[in-house]
Amino acid sequence: MSDVKNTPEEIKDDENLSEHANSGVENDAVQEGSPDEVSDAANIPEGTNLMQAIIDAQKEAQVNKDGWQRALAEFTNYKKRVERERLELFQRASLDTLKDLLPVIDDFDRAFQNIPDELSDNPWIGGVTMIQRKFENMLEKYDIEPIDPVGEVFDPNLHEAIGTDDSDDVESGHVTVTLQKGYKAGNQVLRPAMVKVAN
Repeated sequence: MSDVKNTPEEIKDDENLSEHANSGVENDAVQEGSPDEVSDAANIPEGTNLMQAIIDAQKEAQVNKDGWQRALAEFTNYKKRVERERLELFQRASLDTLKDLLPVIDDFDRAFQNIPDELSDNPWIGGVTMIQRKFENMLEKYDIEPIDPVGEVFDPNLHEAIGTDDSDDVESGHVTVTLQKGYKAGNQVLRPAMVKVAN
């Protein structure tokens, strides 16, 4: 049997293969634990009670949840309050505008109470009557009611007395005549009725 000697190049290739094989074994040994497991293990101090840590985390989560719910409730209440204030402001502005129109409505009422007989059938009067009706519809739309308290007990919250009457037909302290109708929107008096009261 003849001795076969390896050339220098063959010896070098064998050494490279051996090193490669050894490095693979070392890599397998390093990769036994995943990076996440190694990282998690590094972050947990020795002697830590895992159950207590979980309980603490749950308490913190509940505190955060309660705070979020409280903030959400406060924001919801804030939105409702702003919306309510916006509606009240709009209604107040609308009522102020309508209050400025009340003298015009008074003029229409007085004009229709004094139409001459020869004009009562005039078509022009019919057209003006429609305008007056539009004013009345506008007041109804905003729930504005007239105050015409003839025969009722005088109420200083709703009526403004500008004189007294001696009357046998009306009890003392009751309204005898409405000189100018008042108006109210719900509980808010836009203008008190100007009246005379029986002695």
